Amino acid sequence: MALIVYGSSLSPFVRKVRVALAEKGLDYSIEQINPFDPPEWFGEISPLKRIPVLRDTDQPEPNTLPDSSVICEYLEAKWPEPAVYPAEPFARAKALWFEEYADTQLMQSIIPVFFQRVVRRLGGVQCDESVVTGALTEKVPSAFDYLEASIRGRRYFVGDAFSIADIAIAAMLVNFAHGGEQIDVARWPELARFAREIHDRPSLANCIAKEQSFLERYLPAKA
Repeated sequence: MALIVYGSSLSPFVRKVRVALAEKGLDYSIEQINPFDPPEWFGEISPLKRIPVLRDTDQPEPNTLPDSSVICEYLEAKWPEPAVYPAEPFARAKALWFEEYADTQLMQSIIPVFFQRVVRRLGGVQCDESVVTGALTEKVPSAFDYLEASIRGRRYFVGDAFSIADIAIAAMLVNFAHGGEQIDVARWPELARFAREIHDRPSLANCIAKEQSFLERYLPAKA
């Protein structure tokens, strides 16, 4: 069995898949793909030219699956233990909702910060701080308010167990930190606590450490 993940390690969607793989104890390799300049062949396995894509060489070709949510569902179906999706139908639906919220609304709120301060600078382009300020004042607060209310009084977002909901949200929040921002503990104490605890899980901590090492090496110093 050989699993291959195609995508950039800094992508929250790639990170989500990597965490799911790690939580299930599955070995895999990662082939780095720049989503802004993918190789010509990448369109054959990712029609939308998005990352990640998973290849399962146990399957006959074509043996690739695009989209992080599709991939995580596949991993759960093929390797159901340990589970990262709740078994109870309503709890499972809630977990899927939080995954969707992370992949859409939360992503749209915080990725401008990451894109300006990390992606642009890695490409040798100056950060536009007005875009960062706009995201931090107009987009982030409402998303964080919702997540704060949802996690208040709970360790995990759904039920009493770690799930895809926690993976998706925590993976996205890593990019907020990579963009040089921290969750305001005074305003969002429960969300900050959640991020701290989940980011310390080995499955996420190992990814974060490698990504931080890369950024320290290649991200230009601020002018």
